[in-house]
Amino acid sequence: MIRPEELGASEVTTWHDLLRSRHELVNPFLAPEFAQAVGRCRDDVRVAVIEESGRTAGFLPFQRDRLGIGRPVGAGLTDAQGAALAEGLELEVGALLKACGLSVWEFDHLVADQFPAFHTSRHPSPVIDLRKGLPSNKTVKSTMAKERKLERDIGAVRHDYATTDPEALRTLLGWKSRQYRRTGRTDRFAAPWIVRLVEELLLIDTPGFGGVLDLVYADGLPVAGHFGLRSDKVLTGWFPAYDPAFSRYSPGLIHHLAMAREAAAHGIALIDLGRGAKEYKDKLSNGALTVAEGRLARATPAAALHWATTVPVRALRNTVLASPALRAPADRLLKTYGRLRNRTP
Repeated sequence: MIRPEELGASEVTTWHDLLRSRHELVNPFLAPEFAQAVGRCRDDVRVAVIEESGRTAGFLPFQRDRLGIGRPVGAGLTDAQGAALAEGLELEVGALLKACGLSVWEFDHLVADQFPAFHTSRHPSPVIDLRKGLPSNKTVKSTMAKERKLERDIGAVRHDYATTDPEALRTLLGWKSRQYRRTGRTDRFAAPWIVRLVEELLLIDTPGFGGVLDLVYADGLPVAGHFGLRSDKVLTGWFPAYDPAFSRYSPGLIHHLAMAREAAAHGIALIDLGRGAKEYKDKLSNGALTVAEGRLARATPAAALHWATTVPVRALRNTVLASPALRAPADRLLKTYGRLRNRTP
């Protein structure tokens, strides 16, 4: 068991090779560079290096708290989680957890072919499969019409893809923070380590991994944008946001279509929009992956406490999210809470 920064160049290469051997399209959240970046921002990140018959056969990155409860690297932020494992490798879960000093390893976006016996639920993760071509439907046509109206009303529209402009990143994070607060969600960028992580990832650009920031402008004014990660073929939908002042033009949809066109031109085959029901995902997606929720555990008091305090709550949350009749009122309640909170001095 090592810290991510202790990985050697050959181990990073082996990690990538193991991912590609199991997944045609490798999600960047599973890459060693992501674990290393999170490890530079947090001191609780470790990597289990798994060996079999004298060869490296797998890597399991995780975060571990003082009670021995483990979570995927970047837990709460990532849309894909899992290990890099050799084909046919058989792991005894209890022994793996004990070697890692863990009572539990919980997950909520696990790639669905890993640890299937420990899944408690599975969920679709919508994607834009660019191998099928760009989306072409009524939503796309109306969005293109709104883009033309934006250009007539405000000025020339341009799209900057894969920019490393720190001011553009600050603009995007500001929009996203205000969106979180406005909708009653926790502002992720109130955590300094997450801001530092995004700033570090913005500057990484290797053939198999990198940060991608892109913004749409109208007459030089930033309108909408996104920051995500890419592998060689997959772009993650991570932090999209827009300026509400332009909301009548559907700037988020304008941006996503521009991003899809440019991503395809840069060799991206798939945009993973992430688990969760959102209107823009319904309008733009043309397929879905599957991710799993659950936990690996061994018989310890900490594991029993973890089950009692988290599993029933997650089950209730999933029930609400799976039902439109329950999800809509819950969303309205969160937005009302956000409005009231923002009025508080």
